[in-house]
Amino acid sequence: MKFCESSQSLMSKPLPWLEHQLAIAAREELLRVRRVFLSDRTGGVVEEGVSLRNFAGNDYLNLAHDPQIAAAVAEELKRSGAGATASSLVIGRGPAQRDLEECIAAFEEQEGAIVFPSGYAANLGSITALVDSSDVLFCDRFNHASLVDGCRLSGARLRVYRHDDLTSLQKELKKSTDGSHNPTARKWIVTESVFSMDGDVAPLKDLCDLAERYGAEIIVDEAHATGVYGTHGRGVVELAGVEDRIAVRIGTMSKALGAQGGFAVGAQSTIDWLWNNARTQMFSTSLSPLMCAAAITAIQIIQHEPERRRRLHDNVTAWREAMSGDEVTRSRLSSGATGPIQPVHVGEPGPTLKLAQRLKEAGLLIAAIRPPTVPQQTSRLRISFSSAHTIDDITRLAAALSEELDQIAEVPHG
Repeated sequence: MKFCESSQSLMSKPLPWLEHQLAIAAREELLRVRRVFLSDRTGGVVEEGVSLRNFAGNDYLNLAHDPQIAAAVAEELKRSGAGATASSLVIGRGPAQRDLEECIAAFEEQEGAIVFPSGYAANLGSITALVDSSDVLFCDRFNHASLVDGCRLSGARLRVYRHDDLTSLQKELKKSTDGSHNPTARKWIVTESVFSMDGDVAPLKDLCDLAERYGAEIIVDEAHATGVYGTHGRGVVELAGVEDRIAVRIGTMSKALGAQGGFAVGAQSTIDWLWNNARTQMFSTSLSPLMCAAAITAIQIIQHEPERRRRLHDNVTAWREAMSGDEVTRSRLSSGATGPIQPVHVGEPGPTLKLAQRLKEAGLLIAAIRPPTVPQQTSRLRISFSSAHTIDDITRLAAALSEELDQIAEVPHG
């Protein structure tokens, strides 16, 4: 597609200090560059004419290119057009958004649901609407940036804890109930259910026990768990059997559902409150009706095709088994990663980028994750599996990765 050419005389004024900072980022191998990929429904992508197996995406159930979803989107385009045209509060929900919220609530077996334009907006908007400056927030150290930003913007007293050491959380919860703190302050525990860069699962049962003991409520982000975990695909809350112990569950349609947008589910009063107070929903144009149709169809597929979820977990099991015999490689894997996110710890940004490039030359697309996305000295490859991958894909990846890791000097890794 050919676009209009820009006139150099109308270009915006550059900011010299930004150019300096970009040069520093490049020197430290932390500069991100834009790339263009065309993906397909076989688990592959094409970049500049080169085909690669895709181990970098979050389309866990291979739904983004499903023909059933494409047909639903085409039909919705005829009915509603491409855009929602305004905020839900200004123009009202369209039938596609209404249907999606009802579909999500039924799927999650909750009283109500509210849809946001993105998962980031769902986290940010939900936390800042529910929490105020008189509250206390307990935030997992490895929570997604959208949760962290929501906690900070809420103005509440913020306490950070490690999910692999709940002793510190218990101590902080206990402090919040003694006489030195406002006894009427609300307490919130905020966590992902599956951590996006580490792939491990939050100890939701333990968190629920602590929350109930100290009078706290839990907000859990199921972004990487919806459709992936649980008998019916409702996430880790279903897997752990704590669905009735969680106050607010947040999710996204951009991962396993293969679409776009975010949502929150809970008691109807909670959803009504978010409808009236979540600024990221109130002041954003509503989710496109096309994405609503895509998400509804994806949920229906998840409900009727559980074999996609089984195939995904079979692929993860095959990967772990393929890597179990190599001690050097095994030491770099995360023992707690039980799902499709499988990090391989490298350490510094430079070796991580080089390793990703070598694997790309072998036809494998894998994300190189560096600070500030992860802490210093914990750069890693983030391997993501989907139901589209085959055993041959996994065998090929394991062989290539083991060969390349043997050539990397030992470095600290988390």
